[in-house]
Parts: sequence; C-alpha cells; structure tokens
Amino acid sequence: MRSVCIAGNWKMNMSPSEGRAFAKALVEALKDATVRVVVAPPYVTIAPVAEALSGSRITVGAQNMSDNLSGAFTGEVSAPMLKEAGASVVILGHSERRALYGETDEFINRKVRLALAQGLDVILCVGETLAERESGKLEHVLATQTAGGLKDVTSRDMSRVIIAYEPVWAIGTGKTATPEDANAAHAFIRGEIAKLYGKAVAESLIIQYGGSVKPSNVKDLMAMEHIDGALVGGASLTVEQFAPIVRYNIG
Repeated sequence: MRSVCIAGNWKMNMSPSEGRAFAKALVEALKDATVRVVVAPPYVTIAPVAEALSGSRITVGAQNMSDNLSGAFTGEVSAPMLKEAGASVVILGHSERRALYGETDEFINRKVRLALAQGLDVILCVGETLAERESGKLEHVLATQTAGGLKDVTSRDMSRVIIAYEPVWAIGTGKTATPEDANAAHAFIRGEIAKLYGKAVAESLIIQYGGSVKPSNVKDLMAMEHIDGALVGGASLTVEQFAPIVRYNIG
C-alpha cells in the first residue's frame, strides 16, 4: 500500500511572522494526523516556519530553487541555502513557473537532478491546459513532461520523488477534475513511470492531485485507486481549510 502525502503550497503569501504563527497553529490542529504533511512557504518564511515546526510531523518545503549552487545569479536561491533554512523538499515544474516564467522540461530537469544530488526530495508537477485537454493532447503532455522532468533520474532516486498532477485549468479557478478524470490521469502517469523504471517503482510512487482541492472534495479524490495525496494551493492558507484536508481519513 502506498503512503500518502498532503502538501500545502503557500505561493506568494505569508510573511515570516505570519508563517510562524500559522505553523504553530497547524502543529496543534494536526497533532493526530496520520499522513505525511509538507508546507511550502515563500523563501523568506522558510526558516521561521521550520523553527516553529521543529519536533512535529510536518516538514518544510520550498516552492522552487535555482539550477545552480552559487554564483552571479541575482535573485536566485540555491539548494544548500534551502536546506540550511530548514527545507527538505522542493516543488519543481509548477504550472505557474512553466506559464509565467517560461520554464521548460529541460530546465526543470536540471533542477530536479540538482535537488536530488543535494539531498532534497522533489515534488515534480505535471499537467495540461484546458486547450491541450480539449484538443486531445492530455496523454502527450503528461508523457512529455514526466519523461522530460525525470531524464537521467535513477530508479534509486525515484524513492525521493513525488509527482503532482495539476490540470492547469483547475488551479485557483474553483473547478476540479472529477475524481474519475483525475484518477485516469494518475493511472496514465503511473503507466509512464512503469515504462521508464519498471512496475515496482511505479506502484510505490506517490502521485498527488493538485487543482482546487478543498475539504468538500478531498475524500472523493482520495478514494480513487491512483490518487495518493494532494498538492493544495489556496486551501492551505487557513487552518480551517487545510486541517480537514490533511485529516480526511480521521473521524
């Protein structure tokens, strides 16, 4: 049976003081959680959040990182910096990075390989736009982004990779892929991983769903065979929304 991971992507929200206070509230609200929980604050908020979460079961991630370790790269943040600040996971290939900042599969892959080499776990995001889905390109997009993002990643390192399927048209829109549609996309991704790495790796891989996950739909999504967690955006910004998502299987 695969493990479950629920991750909260705070995007460009929460100052260091706000993040610290929120993290403390999460520790109390999630003290009985039975799944892996990750929160990904903005860069400047990682350290205070990591401090507030010390000793809890909640781990800290970053929303992105540089494809270089150091040097003249103004505005960038490296893997070693993230680790020292308290992050152990990094989200890479998010649809907003692809769409707004032009990140390609090749560029994302460089960061994936560097993150793994530097001891960070990776949440690799893949997903199609509405136009791609409606034009029948769903499987092509998922296959291309999955293979491209994981190029030269070893089978051993795949134990430290999570894939997040995020249909771009469902992010921040209030729209959600039906549980059946999401499960079909997850099953396809798992099949692509089996082609690349074999059945054992594919069956153990955590594949999260990301796209307007809420307390009202998380149980139906998590009931699907191939959905092993969630990458939560807006609903991860309040305890009232995020805690019930994490605790979907309790009570």
